[in-house]
Amino acid sequence: MSVQDIPFSPRRIGAIVLRHLYLMRTSWPRLVEMVYWPTVQMVLWGFISVFLQHNSSYIAQATGVLLSAVLLWDVLFRGQLGIALIFLEEIYSRNLGHLFVSPLRPGEMICGLIILSLIRTLIGVGGASIVAIPLFHFNVFDMGLPLIAFFFNLVIMAWGIGLVIAGVLLRFGLGAEGIAWAAIFALQPICAVFYPVSTLPAWLQSVAWCLPASHVFEGMRELLFNHTFNNEQLITASLLNIVWLGAGILIFLAFFRAARERGLLLQIGE
Repeated sequence: MSVQDIPFSPRRIGAIVLRHLYLMRTSWPRLVEMVYWPTVQMVLWGFISVFLQHNSSYIAQATGVLLSAVLLWDVLFRGQLGIALIFLEEIYSRNLGHLFVSPLRPGEMICGLIILSLIRTLIGVGGASIVAIPLFHFNVFDMGLPLIAFFFNLVIMAWGIGLVIAGVLLRFGLGAEGIAWAAIFALQPICAVFYPVSTLPAWLQSVAWCLPASHVFEGMRELLFNHTFNNEQLITASLLNIVWLGAGILIFLAFFRAARERGLLLQIGE
């Protein structure tokens, strides 16, 4: 029986998810680490926001614009890191060979990574958002339904990037580990997280508009400054995310095929 003849199985996806949930449950440092960095970022930018509110007309126009940007940026960062770290854990434990000699298909692995990334992002960013309520009297959940649209557009883009990084790790091993930590920061300056896209040079603005995150952060600022939800930005971000996630899946599968043909799956982590 070839791999193509094995039916897609939600139970195998559930097994991957459960394996890592058990790891989280039995390791409190992992849970603390998920919440720790988003909270540190939020506290730092929260105090900067408090200072700027009294010294900047831009910040004073919309309460919490910087805190919202920080928390939404962490959705993108944690979503991408959620996939990369889960994959790195499998490499550290030299478990990839065991996983892929089992009936587990690459598509099921992708689904498992995406589910785990979602769980880790909700724990990390959710914890920081809750801490912001008593500390800065700022509730990001006041954005209401648009927050859900912003969250899912950012996390889907993160999955696309995370799958590309997982594919690179498959093909090049731990030598590419640094990319898992640094790749997303190459995009931060052009995602318009803390300033409008119009701030960028004209030639860079066309690049920025190809990123779903740029549309999300522009939509967030419009919501906070003008109290209007820009459907056009949301639709554009969603359409771009189809391309980003589709490309991420295809690149991961291409790297997986290359790694399997070269016999790297059993050697990776050695």
